Amino acid sequence: MKSLLLIRHAKSSWDDKTMNDFDRPLNDRGKRDALKMAKRLLDKDFQINAFISSPAKRAAKTAKIFAGEFGIEKEDIVYKTELYLAPAEIFFDIVRKTSDELNCICLFSHNPGITEFANELTEVRIDSIPTCGIYAVHAQIIHWSDFKVAKKKFGFFDYPAA
Repeated sequence: MKSLLLIRHAKSSWDDKTMNDFDRPLNDRGKRDALKMAKRLLDKDFQINAFISSPAKRAAKTAKIFAGEFGIEKEDIVYKTELYLAPAEIFFDIVRKTSDELNCICLFSHNPGITEFANELTEVRIDSIPTCGIYAVHAQIIHWSDFKVAKKKFGFFDYPAA
């Protein structure tokens, strides 16, 4: 079985309205929420093999906070430029190319694409994955290349305010 965890970046700062969207950092609430959600995920006892993130500052920082809680070196986070504001098809492509040696992966990205992708996976529909929300899905597959067409089972949906 393979497990996929979709994690939207935590709350970002809008203090500097002139800042490029890609460079926006997490605000204080975002940092707190990322730590809180990482601890909640840790309690669920997932054996996460890879953290794959958009390189945008807010997504990368969220991934680093989660990695820290899971004892993963920050240098081991894989950054995929294509996850920045990606449509659902890009998510499928990244999952398809994942090494079959990995059984559980986390993808850190942005709305609206992360919600659109989640809504293509199972019958469970989400209006919008909120900041630092986590959507989990499982598939009885051996090869990630089979993920798109495989029957998937909804795992859970959690977010900071829940």
